[in-house]
Amino acid sequence: MTPMPVAVLFRLAWRNLWRNYRRTIIMLAAITLGVWAMLFMTAVMRGMVDDMVQTAVRSLPGHVQIHHPEYRDDPSIANSMPPPDQLLLDALAQAGVVAWAGRVRVPAVITSERDTRGTTLVGIDPEAEAGLSFVADDIVEGRFLGSPDDKGLVVGRKMIDDLETRLGRRVVVMSQDPDNEIIDRGFRIVGVYEAKLENLEEAFVFTGRRYAQSMLNMDESISEIGVLGKSYRDVSDLSHLKQLEGSAREVLPWYELDAYLGTMLSTMDGFVLVWIIVVFLTLSFGLVNTLVMAVFERIREIGLMQALGMRPSMILIQVLLETFLLLAVGLAAGNLLAVVSVAALSDGIDLSIVSEAMQWMGVANVLYPTLEIRDLVTTNVVVIVLGLLAGLSPAWRASRYQPVEALTKV
Repeated sequence: MTPMPVAVLFRLAWRNLWRNYRRTIIMLAAITLGVWAMLFMTAVMRGMVDDMVQTAVRSLPGHVQIHHPEYRDDPSIANSMPPPDQLLLDALAQAGVVAWAGRVRVPAVITSERDTRGTTLVGIDPEAEAGLSFVADDIVEGRFLGSPDDKGLVVGRKMIDDLETRLGRRVVVMSQDPDNEIIDRGFRIVGVYEAKLENLEEAFVFTGRRYAQSMLNMDESISEIGVLGKSYRDVSDLSHLKQLEGSAREVLPWYELDAYLGTMLSTMDGFVLVWIIVVFLTLSFGLVNTLVMAVFERIREIGLMQALGMRPSMILIQVLLETFLLLAVGLAAGNLLAVVSVAALSDGIDLSIVSEAMQWMGVANVLYPTLEIRDLVTTNVVVIVLGLLAGLSPAWRASRYQPVEALTKV
């Protein structure tokens, strides 16, 4: 017998789906909502992790950080390093390096006429720092620093409130010089910044790099070099910097500087796959039930088709095609609903009601869901594969009916 054309099998499968349209619509609604839930929750989680990583990267580390090998254990002036030599400057000028900046970064105490707080004094080159870290973009009062010699101080909004001071007032900043002598200097507050995370507003105060070096008797030494690449997800373009590592400097990517965020990003893909499988396993019970009932209602018809010469393999393919079409329609609707939902939330989800918990996790008050193409592809592939596996049992059962027994079923 000539094999039945695939187009005919598709037509039969499509018509069989709508014999009991109520059951099909209910199953399609379940698949659509399930796919939407998979994609939307994945987009929310992606957005949360991306926000945490990008906020951490812009909180001064950069994609790669260069510093003295002992600086991370003891961030003092004693563990500073000399300015970049020509070899390092040539490496920083290579393709893949979007921006870089040398910084002075030391523990300090800031005092107003009202209160005293611990913080970190950061001496920066304003032009190099623009676009590399958060501070240049988050000034809400006053001005940003004008040059590496600027004697002004840029302070966070939360620090201003803690010290009960304001823009234009003078504060005293104290730290230690290379001889472990206390150094203090009066600064005028010239700018106030508001960071995405409130705790950053207490963590850092900024002044000109050369002025900080002069205050701390550091000569030309710096604490670190922050390097920005093209993407935090792939810092392979900056791998040539690792070759310059030695006894005088240590080169580390951001995910080694912050192991917590690095682990979160690496486990995110595994979470997405587990989440999709768990949701679909719930849906699979309804899918299998729908197919079993569809087969049960057509036992005599299947027996007649076999008696007329239709091979069991064609019966199996037909039922699997019904499964595929059911999944395809549900996936198309679910994908569309997810894309529309994420697009509707392009302005972000306001999480200010739980801002303290979000700040503790390193997430800003506004969360922006991120739907990536690879998540769409993963979801669709997993649903199709698992769906066809779920439909294999009723399809196999339908193909195993004996024509005589099937025709005599009531």
